[in-house]
Amino acid sequence: MSRMETMGLAKSETLQSSSCNRLIGRSESLKRDSVMSNGGSAKVKGTLERKKSKSFKGESYSSWLITEAPGSIAAVRREQVAAQQALRKLKIAHYGRSKSTLTNFTSSKVVPLVHPSPHPHPQRCSFITPTSDPIYVAYHDEEWGVPVHDDKTLFELLTLSGAQVGSDWTSTLRKRHDFRKAFMEFEAEAVAKISEKEMNEISTEYKIEMSKVRGIVENATKILEIKKNFESLEKYIWGFVNHKPISTNYKFGHKIPVKTSKSESISKDMVRRGFRYVGPTVVHSFMQAAGLTNDHLLTCYRHIPCTLVSTNP
Repeated sequence: MSRMETMGLAKSETLQSSSCNRLIGRSESLKRDSVMSNGGSAKVKGTLERKKSKSFKGESYSSWLITEAPGSIAAVRREQVAAQQALRKLKIAHYGRSKSTLTNFTSSKVVPLVHPSPHPHPQRCSFITPTSDPIYVAYHDEEWGVPVHDDKTLFELLTLSGAQVGSDWTSTLRKRHDFRKAFMEFEAEAVAKISEKEMNEISTEYKIEMSKVRGIVENATKILEIKKNFESLEKYIWGFVNHKPISTNYKFGHKIPVKTSKSESISKDMVRRGFRYVGPTVVHSFMQAAGLTNDHLLTCYRHIPCTLVSTNP
């Protein structure tokens, strides 16, 4: 064999050996990658299975069971909302009662009302509170702001408005029946005839200050004079507002005044005629009681009814 042939054969064997080495290396690399890939997947799978086993104890749960299950965040939130709604309904149902009822309720387990009132009591003026006396609440709901055109009732409301000076409306309303008995149901003709002796007896029996008793009797005599000049007390009083109630639009209780320019003008005229206990503040209170002015707040459920009564006497 020649030298050239020998060199060619050696070169060919070298190339074949190099090619085989590359194929073997690639095969081992692919095998290693495959093992690593399979191992990683197995590792991840094992981790997931362990987590699942740890969290759910080897069982499979749907998502709705997680959110709806007792003790879950969603369940707790639903209980809180139900409690708030039940408390709100109870506040409406117990409107006008003492705070102790609500305090006892909030400190106990919240139980939703089974049959809530279909017509909860509407909102009143802000000066009517949960602790207000029922007699005062009834006065607000049934009389305050309602136009009055009867002479005897006007005389009664004028008397009560003067009597509550230095006191309060609740205490005065509690003695309303005594005032009616003492002053002949506010028949002006009969009251004007009460003697000094009878005044003393009334003051002692009904525990009414003597000065107020005497003032009521004197007012009765002035009402008789008013009737001669104006035919009735109603025509005299309502003439100051052109026989049409004043409708105000107050949104807040502190905006309601204790006197107005109108009450000042009425007071001035009544004082000139000899009436007693008819200052501007008393007259404004009388105007509210007799419905000459509708001072119910806009948020009060009595505002609109009193307005309708005023426009449709």
